[in-house]
Amino acid sequence: MKTAIVTGGTKGIGAAIVEMLLADGYKVITTYGSDDGAARKFVQSHSEYSMGQLIVEKVNQEDMAQIAHFTDKLKLYGRIDCLICNAGATLRKNIDAITNEDWERIMMVNVNSNLYLVRDLFNELSSNARIIFIGSLMGIYPHGTSLAYGVSKSAVHALAKNLVKFFEGTGTTVNTIAPGFVETEWQKDKPEQIRKNIYAKTARKRFATVYEIVSAVKFCIGNAFVNGAIIEISGGYCYK
Repeated sequence: MKTAIVTGGTKGIGAAIVEMLLADGYKVITTYGSDDGAARKFVQSHSEYSMGQLIVEKVNQEDMAQIAHFTDKLKLYGRIDCLICNAGATLRKNIDAITNEDWERIMMVNVNSNLYLVRDLFNELSSNARIIFIGSLMGIYPHGTSLAYGVSKSAVHALAKNLVKFFEGTGTTVNTIAPGFVETEWQKDKPEQIRKNIYAKTARKRFATVYEIVSAVKFCIGNAFVNGAIIEISGGYCYK
């Protein structure tokens, strides 16, 4: 049985990725940051999977000690075939309101913790592993009130491209999925007028489903020649 790691896998895009991997026969170790209720509900709703095929760990990716402890535990599971860095944090503030702590938190969760996972698991990854980062359209198209988030996702895109060099010749691929607006918990309270404004900028006139993002993740897992790509899934988003 192949082993996959998915960060932030009990809600939204991450949960759908975990479900896909379980259905494909993977053993999945996933994390969540703070929502104990959502994690319990997720585990209960997937009780059909055998003991040990789905493992859920609480890991605050703002905390370097927790990340280190998590990677130490992962080394006990043997070879890792798939690492999907999905967990993220967002921040909607004008530049004059962003504190040092705000900025450092976003960079730690969205960028630094992902690097630490890849670095510390480098020797545990199988020779044909798949590393996939969940980036963002906001790392491509700047957004007025998501400066820290947009910059952090741009850094994630660059991180993935640079990591390709470190895995050259191993068979391991490193790719990024850059979703636009997706129907997840993050979007559920978005005012209708703002939704309509976004729809007007998107050729498909709607948000993506989580399963449309997951299909791109599955594509990257299955195609050994896709490497260093940033796959934009925006529905045809533009500035108009």
